[in-house]
Amino acid sequence: MRFMIIKLLTFLMLLSATVYADDAAPVEAPQKASTHKEETYKTQPFSDMIGGFLTSTGINALVNPNPNEMNAHGEAMSDFHKGWGRVIMILITFLLFYLAIVKGFEPLLLLPIGFGGLLANIPVANMAGPDGFLGIIYHMGLANQLFPILIFMGVGAMTDFGPLLSNPKTAFLGGAAQFGIFGTLVGAVALAEYTTLFDFTLQQASAISIIGGADGPTSIFIATQLAPELLGAIAVASYSYMAMVPIIQPPIMKALTTDAERRIRMSTMRHVSRLEKLVFPIMVLVLAILVLPDSTPLIGAFMFGNFLKESGVVDRLSDTMQNALINIVTIFLGLAVGSKLASDQFLVADTLAILALGIVAFSAGTAAGVIMAKIMNLFPGSKVNPLIGSAGVSAVPMAARVSNKVGMEYDRTNMLLMHAMGPNVAGVIGSAVAAGVLISIFK
Repeated sequence: MRFMIIKLLTFLMLLSATVYADDAAPVEAPQKASTHKEETYKTQPFSDMIGGFLTSTGINALVNPNPNEMNAHGEAMSDFHKGWGRVIMILITFLLFYLAIVKGFEPLLLLPIGFGGLLANIPVANMAGPDGFLGIIYHMGLANQLFPILIFMGVGAMTDFGPLLSNPKTAFLGGAAQFGIFGTLVGAVALAEYTTLFDFTLQQASAISIIGGADGPTSIFIATQLAPELLGAIAVASYSYMAMVPIIQPPIMKALTTDAERRIRMSTMRHVSRLEKLVFPIMVLVLAILVLPDSTPLIGAFMFGNFLKESGVVDRLSDTMQNALINIVTIFLGLAVGSKLASDQFLVADTLAILALGIVAFSAGTAAGVIMAKIMNLFPGSKVNPLIGSAGVSAVPMAARVSNKVGMEYDRTNMLLMHAMGPNVAGVIGSAVAAGVLISIFK
């Protein structure tokens, strides 16, 4: 009997376990995640695969543009900009490579800008779009003014105010070169007012006029505040003319000077003490804060870099600003500016008009500096070689090197480089001040 009871209990236990397993199975099943994925690719004939590959090539995108293709801003593009426009811009970037490598025209600027332009005109890839390689760099530091301020910091660390402090009257040459900025502002407003060729507002004309100072960072700084819609065109124009200083300036300099004036030897500069070099950047910054606060982001960064250099106690920081920092920022800045060489943004009326006004502004600034030097020579005192007046534009140190090079063409023993650095440095400060004035008036 006992054995029969044990068998009965065992049977009942097995039966209950089976029923429990059947009830629990539906509950456990949904907890298991499925790893199965439907295959979306459908097999196709080899000829169709080859056809699909050919349709995805850049050649096909240039010859048979996609009617639904958008530019970097999500706007529709014309067939010209999708096809021949891109071909034209790619050829222009090759020209920039030639000028940088063969002619040696500011390769630090032209090579990154040219390569950025080449990448921006590659069809299909959309590298200049918001999520593209170039678009990310552009919004990372160009659209928010970061790159221009970092560039000013590095330039400040590379600048020696000694030539300006030893011969303060050369500051008038840097001031005179700003005539190109304000003269172009008046000219742009007059063209918009009395002709149908241009339709620039006061803010846009102000941003365009800064190109006359040949100062790329300052042009970007003011454009982001007064005319962000023209930022790309203004950045391209200003940096293009900075790189073209060796081409644009010499004919103007020679046309406005005589052979005798080009041979003028300037007196030896006095020694500038370390205390003077330490006090000067602080004094300039304090004046900017008191009189023109809108200019202090640029002037503050410029004077900060210079003050660290002249302090002599933070060589590591100064060396980083002069080399690693400015080199890294120059790479990113050049690529970001080059991204605006896309055909749909460059080959348009507004950009071409800005380029035309920019060359007028830059030429006027160069001429004004040379003429101011000639006027200064009418008064008693040591003579100034008018060639250094062209260095009043703030393309540092390119404009100073051009002044020295042209002077040595007429007298190989007449070194003008350090003398030209005086107006060149004054031009950097002058363009930042001019930008501050325009921002304070028209913002």
